[in-house]
Amino acid sequence: MWIQPIDLDRPGDLVTGLHEAYTAAYPDDPGPLISFADFRHGIARHSPGDRAELWAVVEGGAVVGGYALSLSQLDNTHMGWIFPLVVRPERRGQGLGSALFEHALERLRHHGRSLLLTETPTTGVGARFAQAHGMSVAIQVARRTLDLRKADWDALERMLPQVEGYHLERWTGPAAPELIPDLAALMNGMNDAPRDAGVEDADFSLDRIRDREDGIAPRGLTAYSMIARRDSDGAPAGYTRVYAEADRSTGWGHQADTTVLTEHRGHRLGLLLKLANLLWLREREPHLERIITWNAMSNAHMLAINEAMGFELLDEWNEWRLEL
Repeated sequence: MWIQPIDLDRPGDLVTGLHEAYTAAYPDDPGPLISFADFRHGIARHSPGDRAELWAVVEGGAVVGGYALSLSQLDNTHMGWIFPLVVRPERRGQGLGSALFEHALERLRHHGRSLLLTETPTTGVGARFAQAHGMSVAIQVARRTLDLRKADWDALERMLPQVEGYHLERWTGPAAPELIPDLAALMNGMNDAPRDAGVEDADFSLDRIRDREDGIAPRGLTAYSMIARRDSDGAPAGYTRVYAEADRSTGWGHQADTTVLTEHRGHRLGLLLKLANLLWLREREPHLERIITWNAMSNAHMLAINEAMGFELLDEWNEWRLEL
């Protein structure tokens, strides 16, 4: 068995093959699978915050298994993240997954990393594999969906809180250059979200945020974003974003980060931002049928907001950890 590297400068068909192996490995996923454009841009390239390694096993000209390894560069330089590690269903049970996992551990050691993180549904082949290879649960995560076809829109509009002293700004697509510093400050507010005990604060540098914004179109997405600002001085206070497929090929929307900076909490800005953005999204993307969101099960405040809006549990996932 030869586990070969994928040259990210000249990936050829191997990235396509790895994506196809991933989609084949999860045929019954009730949520939206990552598109090829999103996979290629988000996983199969280097970014200011992460270096990527992709490895594949090819048989008969087809990728039958492989993995992607992300190595943090600006922060958490002791850590690596695997997503995905996949084996096509017809090749399972023959030791290929274990060989890929051991190969990934060797790559982590080569880079001087001491902590590996990954995620799987709480049940099924991925969870059994993680347990069998000595991994332990770091965080429990829930996926929830809001069915826009059944939403009570009048009730959602009535839920909009009246927040004195703040106003909202909104935009479609990547943020304008003058907004990058504000987004960096707001995203650094995500560092108090639940996380593994071995993970340090993320460094949301200007370059990292700029790269994220530049990547929206290559990922095949449209972004709908809102910022809350304090009236008195224009200080950024909170932020939310939802992604939709730019080609409208699916009925899924993806709720991304929502955050309110510590000094601005207690005004119901989180609920205001999410509801106002959702109502705007409905106007702009009427084809959307469902919104999906991820939250740590320990994030009681955000779970309460989502449940008040009508999000319902889809499934549960584990973030797994292994110290090398």
